[in-house]
Amino acid sequence: MQLYPAIDLKNGQCVRLRQGAFKDITVYSDAPEKVAAYWQEQGATFLHLVDLDGALAGHSVNAPVIKRIAETVAIPIQVGGGIRTKEDVQSMLALGVKRVIIGTKAVERPAFLKEMTDTFGSDAIVAGIDAKDGMVAIQGWEQVSTVTAEELCMQMKAYGVAHIVYTDIARDGMLSGPNVEATKKLTRSTGLDVIASGGVSSMEDLARLCQEKICGAIIGKALYEGKVDLAAAIARFERKERIAWI
Repeated sequence: MQLYPAIDLKNGQCVRLRQGAFKDITVYSDAPEKVAAYWQEQGATFLHLVDLDGALAGHSVNAPVIKRIAETVAIPIQVGGGIRTKEDVQSMLALGVKRVIIGTKAVERPAFLKEMTDTFGSDAIVAGIDAKDGMVAIQGWEQVSTVTAEELCMQMKAYGVAHIVYTDIARDGMLSGPNVEATKKLTRSTGLDVIASGGVSSMEDLARLCQEKICGAIIGKALYEGKVDLAAAIARFERKERIAWI
């Protein structure tokens, strides 16, 4: 199972929100690139970045910080938040980002994801599916659509998308445990690389996801609050699988 330490960016800082509420924010660092370097030192093999300002603004706001992070670390990065156009995708990839996460546009114009996978390849494009009670939320989680997470996943699969970041907004930043059942259901029904996001609070949570053969897990607040030791988690859930494959 691939683990993704999360770095959420707001006003150039590394922060965490509770349930996506911009008024409920905790600042962890004024130097996100140092946080990224630390996670790499702990053994991280992939980073997950979110431009929270960009998600609300509809365009990248923290690009200079993302660029610094990409220049600081040697491991691949995936980035989401405010990516709504082909030019946005090109700009992110030009910064050294490996995968670009598209959320709002996936709901508003799903065919855009097909255009992007056709242009940049399926490994460069990730559909960000954020749900409240099973319904997809957009515009920085400020609006809830009439599309279900499963419906959107199946549409993304038809358009050549291989990677999905699935976030249960009610659990995000709450340390209440991931929505294993919903993530498992999406993984089984779509056959896609579904990455669980939101609520991971312990090694036991990661074990449950791994047991259900979930492809990846994003870890945010649990790392910053010392609930999960990244090096130990990687040794248990990433390296063990690599050894088995050899």
